[in-house]
Amino acid sequence: MGLFDSFFKNASLDLGIDLGTANSMVYVRGHGIVIQEPSVVAISDKTKDVLAIGAEAKKMVGRTPLDIRAIRPLRSGVVSDYEVTEQMLKYFIRKAVEGYAKFKFFPNPRVVIGIPSGVTEVEKRAVHDAAINAGARKVYLIEEPMAAAIGARLPVGDAGGCMVVDMGGGTAEIAVISLGGVVASRSIRIAGDKLDEDIMLYVRNVLNLVIGERMAEEVKINIGSAFPLKKELESVIKGRDVLSGLPRSERITSEQVREAMRESLGLIVDAVKSTIEETPPELVADILDRGIFLAGGGAQIRGMDSLLSQECKMPVTVAEDPLTCVARGTGILLDDIELLDRVCVTSKYEKLPT
Repeated sequence: MGLFDSFFKNASLDLGIDLGTANSMVYVRGHGIVIQEPSVVAISDKTKDVLAIGAEAKKMVGRTPLDIRAIRPLRSGVVSDYEVTEQMLKYFIRKAVEGYAKFKFFPNPRVVIGIPSGVTEVEKRAVHDAAINAGARKVYLIEEPMAAAIGARLPVGDAGGCMVVDMGGGTAEIAVISLGGVVASRSIRIAGDKLDEDIMLYVRNVLNLVIGERMAEEVKINIGSAFPLKKELESVIKGRDVLSGLPRSERITSEQVREAMRESLGLIVDAVKSTIEETPPELVADILDRGIFLAGGGAQIRGMDSLLSQECKMPVTVAEDPLTCVARGTGILLDDIELLDRVCVTSKYEKLPT
């Protein structure tokens, strides 16, 4: 390695980014996860300026005047607003680099980004180009279930099969991994956001109350469950009465929330079963021994492991700190270039001259 290459390697900050629909995390090599903020951007319709990004922008959701929009530039795990996504990436990359760079003049970082397994070449290109324009020197794309498996310290390079269910905000990613590759997978756009919508719809139809996304998310986190609890929980929700149009509060139980989410959770379970059906018998035997590993924010829903275990007839384990599995996986790959080259998603456009 030459003197210049050695300087480049030591001076640059390599980043791993879990670019999630609900939350984004940035892992800095040598420092761990340094940024964990909502994937929300507030924009002025008058000036088109970005007013806030991340936690500050999320506080504005549902509370902005007509000339300000608090939007999420990623929908179902893919870029829905390219320019806003680029601005958000610039903010995260700049914040990470400014906080941890060793030198004032530093080379642009290499960036590993987790993406849903079902994305198209066009969607991959959008993420790749947004990261390059945001200041990345080199971009590696990795499928989220693979990153989650690596972050959960599963032996992805072994001949034995590992099964991961990564439930995020926009997508649920299911994958069977063996020898550093995905053998069978499913990516469905039913996850945390859809569960919030289910709760909002149930509350409106059954309790005659209109609530916002934030209230629905709080209910899901505070009392939501996928499986009957030994002691059922309850919470107070506040919103607008459908009939009178006036403010009203109402009690809601974990049983009601479970009923609201039942259909969507059932579709996730069906996707897991379909993936198992497509898996070679030898790998199914391995999964039966090792069990299914749950990652992502959805893994924190009470009883999600019990529901999957009952329906799929095999053990289910919630990964340690499931919310950060993908980000930690990207971080591990930054230190293992050989594994990164094996598991990164190769895209046709990357081989074209720029």
